[in-house]
Amino acid sequence: MNNFDWTQLINPEFYITLSVGGFQIGLYIVLFIVFAETGLFAGFFLPGDSLLFLAGIYSRDLIQNVVHIPSDFINVFLLSTLVAVMGVLGNMTGYWFGAKSGYYLFKKEDSFWFKKKYLLQSKDFFEKYGGKAIIYARFLPILRTFAPIIAGIVSMDKKKFMFYNILSSFLWSFLLIFSGHYLYGVFLEQGIDLKEHIEYIIIIIVIISTFPVLLKFLKKRPSEKI
Repeated sequence: MNNFDWTQLINPEFYITLSVGGFQIGLYIVLFIVFAETGLFAGFFLPGDSLLFLAGIYSRDLIQNVVHIPSDFINVFLLSTLVAVMGVLGNMTGYWFGAKSGYYLFKKEDSFWFKKKYLLQSKDFFEKYGGKAIIYARFLPILRTFAPIIAGIVSMDKKKFMFYNILSSFLWSFLLIFSGHYLYGVFLEQGIDLKEHIEYIIIIIVIISTFPVLLKFLKKRPSEKI
């Protein structure tokens, strides 16, 4: 911690390998970040996909610092499950916040910063595509932070929200963590240690995860009227 650099805050590896007084707290930090990024307004800037992929690479270290489990598969499975649960709780928190603030927003008069029609359009969108919206958002940075909040604001059916909340969270965590863990093993057999190429991994994951949003934005711009 003596050589701390503020740029480390956007580096997932910093959180995973973090220790305080010689005690590794990486697992707890990872779980907190997942909760914050999926349910708190302030969590949208935190690393998500890259964090889980790297957590898969470091899965043994993360779990072994808390409990000793000989089975490699159980280590990864346990980590994925813990992350999925935190993702579910995070989305529940975001939904609750949106539901509590929704009444105020529906009563709010239109202003330069707020247009009620957009809120009503969002409500129609979630009623029609709610499940898919929650699943897609889970894999997209920033959107996964605000999707559950919007779902709460537009009063998306609670049972429907919880079903897709749980489904998307487990898909997200298991896919990324298992991918990170087993791809690390595959590359290691070829003499390539992915831990030595973390920067490139982060860049690639960020590009892959943000490309759909960027593509949609670029397609939409030409048709927009000033």
